[in-house]
Amino acid sequence: MQTFYLGVACFLLLTMIVGLIRVFRGPRQEDRLVAVQLFGTTGVAVLLLLAAAFDAPAMRNTAMVFAVLAVLAVMAFVRGSREHDGRGKGRDSGGGAGG
Repeated sequence: MQTFYLGVACFLLLTMIVGLIRVFRGPRQEDRLVAVQLFGTTGVAVLLLLAAAFDAPAMRNTAMVFAVLAVLAVMAFVRGSREHDGRGKGRDSGGGAGG
């Protein structure tokens, strides 16, 4: 079973290389965002496969941290693109009620 996990992990790493081409070539920001999401989810999957193959619980924890970081990276990307487009300006910086 370990060989199967390692084979699938290698295949997923190849898909990440294809995604890297999309990050550099674009053509739009949305395409780049999807490619970055591909890196996040595929990276988590590769770490989980390696954790199962080598019976390493620390890799599972690392995969969960990467999953959270991938979500934060997308949030930062969206926020940065909104500010760059000018859609984020003119809004109050305080959120919620009672501001």
